[in-house]
Amino acid sequence: MSFADFQFDPAILRALTEAGYTAPTPVQAEAIPEALAGRDVIASAQTGTGKTAAFMLPALQALTTPLTERRRTPRVLVLTPTRELAAQVTDAAKKYGRYLRVATASIVGGMPYAAQLRALSGPLDLVVGTPGRLLDHMERGRLDLSQVQLLVLDEADRMLDMGFKDDVEAISAALPQDRQTLLFTATLDATMQRLAERLLRDPVRVAIEVTAENQANIEQRLHVADDHAHKRRLLERVLSCSSVDKAIVFVATKRDVDALADALRERGLAAAPLHGDMPQSVRNRTLAHLRSGRVRLLVATDVAARGIDVSGISHVVNFDLPKFAEDYVHRIGRTGRAGASGIAIALATPEDIRHLERIERYTGQALPESVLEGLEPTRRLRRLPPRRPSSSGPRGKGYGPRRSGEGMRSSNNGFGRDARTGSGESHRAPRDGTPARRPSADGRPQRRREF
Repeated sequence: MSFADFQFDPAILRALTEAGYTAPTPVQAEAIPEALAGRDVIASAQTGTGKTAAFMLPALQALTTPLTERRRTPRVLVLTPTRELAAQVTDAAKKYGRYLRVATASIVGGMPYAAQLRALSGPLDLVVGTPGRLLDHMERGRLDLSQVQLLVLDEADRMLDMGFKDDVEAISAALPQDRQTLLFTATLDATMQRLAERLLRDPVRVAIEVTAENQANIEQRLHVADDHAHKRRLLERVLSCSSVDKAIVFVATKRDVDALADALRERGLAAAPLHGDMPQSVRNRTLAHLRSGRVRLLVATDVAARGIDVSGISHVVNFDLPKFAEDYVHRIGRTGRAGASGIAIALATPEDIRHLERIERYTGQALPESVLEGLEPTRRLRRLPPRRPSSSGPRGKGYGPRRSGEGMRSSNNGFGRDARTGSGESHRAPRDGTPARRPSADGRPQRRREF
C-alpha cells in the first residue's frame, strides 16, 4: 500500500513525496481510510508510530474543499495535552500542507496572548491547542468553534491524567453535533470509555497490540540496584559511556528532575532538566540545546517528554520505572526511530518489582538483566514470568467494529492498561497547560530524594 492509494489531493501527495514518505505505517493504514470516509475513530497509537499523520492527513484532505469565503472560524480543531506536542502537530500540519492554502494557529498555555490574538483575528482553517488556553479564549469570546467539522483528541489519555477532562468536555459541547471526531489514546480504561461514549458516535476502533517484534531495533536491558544510591551509581556509569550520544532519563516527579539533573552536572555530564513548571522559553531553549548537542542528557517526567520531537536519541533510561506499563512503551519509543537502533535501560530495586512485573506482562517479554563490573547487586529480583493478558482491553458498550485485518495488527501500542486505582477525583489542571499537582499514593506530600 502507498499513500497514493488513499487518493489524497495532489498537493498533499507532493508534500509527502518530498518528505520521503511512501508507505503508511500500520496505524495510518488502519485509521486513514475510516477517517476519510467520515467515520468517528478511536485509535490506540504510541509515540513514533506515525499517529500524527494518521489524523493530520485526513484533516488536510478535508480542508482541500474550497469555501466561498475565508472565515475566522476553524474547520479543524486538534486538542493536545502539552505545548510541545501542540508544536509538533502544528509543524506536521505545515509540513504536509505546505502546498495547500491552509491557515493554521497554535493556541497553547505559557505563551504570550498577543500573537495568539493576531492569529485568531485573521482567516482560520486549523487550530491546534491545549485545552486550558483554548477554553480561556472561548470564554472571552475570541474563538468561535461553531463551524468545526473535525475534532481530534491527540493523546486523550494523557489529557485526562493531567486533569483536562472538564475542559475537553466544555470545548466539545461548543462544537456542532454533527462533527467528526478522531480520538487517539494509548489506553481504553473505564474513564476513557465513558469519555468516548459522550464524544464519539458509533466509532470504528483501531486496536494495535504491543509486541516484542516491533521493538526489535531497541535493545532493552535491566540493571538491578540494591537501593537508591546504588541506582544512581549505575546511572552515572551508563551515562559516562562513549556510546551515549543523546539520552533521555525518566524520573517520577518534577522535584527529582531538578535534583538529578543537578547531580549529573556536578559529575561533569551535560545534563538539563525538563518539566512542566519551567517557563516555555526555557523548555524551548533546552530542547534546542539537545538537538544541537550542547546538552546530551535530558532528565524529564513523562508529561514533559510528551511531544518531544528530537532525532538521534541513542539511549532511554528509566531511572524510575513508570507506574503504568504502557508508559514504558511510550518512553522507550523515543529511541530506535526511523530504522535506527537504540538502547533502553531500566534501573530497578527490589521495591520496583511490581512495576517491573506489569511492564513485562504488558510487553510479553522479560527484560534481560545486565551487570556492570564493580556495581554488581547483592540481591536478586524474584519476579513472576511475563504472561500476556488474554485480551487487549475492554471494548465497551456501543463501540463499532475493530479494524484488525487478520486478527489484531501489531505495533508499539495497545489498550491493555492495568486498571487505575484512586478516588476518581478530577484533578483540574491550571489554564497554562501544566499538569495538576497530585498527592502521593498515601495522600502525604512527596518527599524530596537526595541525589
